[in-house]
Amino acid sequence: MDTVSYPNKNVIEFINDSVIPLRVRYDTRPLATDFSITWTPTLVILDTDGKEHHRTVGFLSPEELIPSLLLGIAKVHFDLNAFKDALSGLEKILSDFSKSSSAPEAIYLKGVCLYKDTKNPKGLKEAYEQLQARYPESEWTKRAYPYRLL
Repeated sequence: MDTVSYPNKNVIEFINDSVIPLRVRYDTRPLATDFSITWTPTLVILDTDGKEHHRTVGFLSPEELIPSLLLGIAKVHFDLNAFKDALSGLEKILSDFSKSSSAPEAIYLKGVCLYKDTKNPKGLKEAYEQLQARYPESEWTKRAYPYRLL
């Protein structure tokens, strides 16, 4: 990723504006051990308390890296019950990176956020319908399958 993704202008801007990056070699102790880093690149999204919320392992192109980071940030907000902030990040993935591999999970998580925020199951069913229409073979479509009954 050093030669392709990290030097990309959009990636540089996103990282500078959105995260606090820390580069740790896979053999750096204790961090590599604490976070089970055994292969590079491994990207771990943490909250301000150092709790992990999202992880990717392996190369990501610039077009995949930014939505993956957005998804990780949205998961931090989701796990902290900041659903409106999570929805904002998920909407950005779906509007700006709809062809990325993060999009199906973003649709799923959007439906769950809407439900948790409003207690209305409509968002869950809509998530399943969108997943079924756009990504019928996705693992996220399979996970949302029960929502078709709502």
